Amino acid sequence: MTQPDRRPAAACPYRTLFLSDLHLGALGARPDLVLAFLQAHRAETYVLVGDILDLWHPLLPHWSAADQAVIDHLVARKAEGARILYLRGNHDPFPDRAPQHCRVPAEAQEALIHTTADGRRYLVLHGDACDGRLFRAHIFTRLGSRIDHGLRRFERLLTRRRPDTPPEARSAVDMLLTSVNALLYLGRAHERKVLRLARRKQVDGVICGHFHIAGLHDDFGLTYANCGDWIDSLTALAETADGSLRLLDARKAPALLPGRAAAEPEFAGA
Repeated sequence: MTQPDRRPAAACPYRTLFLSDLHLGALGARPDLVLAFLQAHRAETYVLVGDILDLWHPLLPHWSAADQAVIDHLVARKAEGARILYLRGNHDPFPDRAPQHCRVPAEAQEALIHTTADGRRYLVLHGDACDGRLFRAHIFTRLGSRIDHGLRRFERLLTRRRPDTPPEARSAVDMLLTSVNALLYLGRAHERKVLRLARRKQVDGVICGHFHIAGLHDDFGLTYANCGDWIDSLTALAETADGSLRLLDARKAPALLPGRAAAEPEFAGA
């Protein structure tokens, strides 16, 4: 088992961190970047907005020491007093079916209402509930995971990563899947769908993941905040002490974006 971070506890610069779509256990996951990000960005509360685990490969299981280090870090933060909230996404296994050492240290939920320090209320959910019926089918999710897994294994057989390649560099499969994903959500209908759910709850906006397209804006009357993911966007959403929301980009320093911008800010990976 990977040893948790034993460095002296530092003050938490963020009230809440929202992360989604880590896909730990998948070949495309970047647990090394997730762990480095978590170590550099401490929070009082961590909200894991679904698809944290991706363990649909029983014939070719892939769970690395780096994947385990992310789980161990969250366990250690909880032991230090941080609050961990976990929303189950469509790729997450049923909690009781995940191996004990892989489990997120929190009870899985479907959705929650988050209240920021300045009193604003947000519906927080993964986002897969807004997919078409075919895409919501469990067998479709498992099929998608295995196609992704197969493509990445095939690519690894054909290519070898150069030692001087930047850790955030993207492969040909990454770019192919990102392009397909962008076509699926062309027109931003998915944003309008999740915001309709927020309106029904009479809240100020929605915080979600799932779509692998980070965003933070109020173009449709309510705040739409998407955490992004840790395969394509390499982003997370943060709530500061005053209640404002910011997108954090792991490839930028400093990587802070204002949560109340009139238009969607530009940043790498959006």
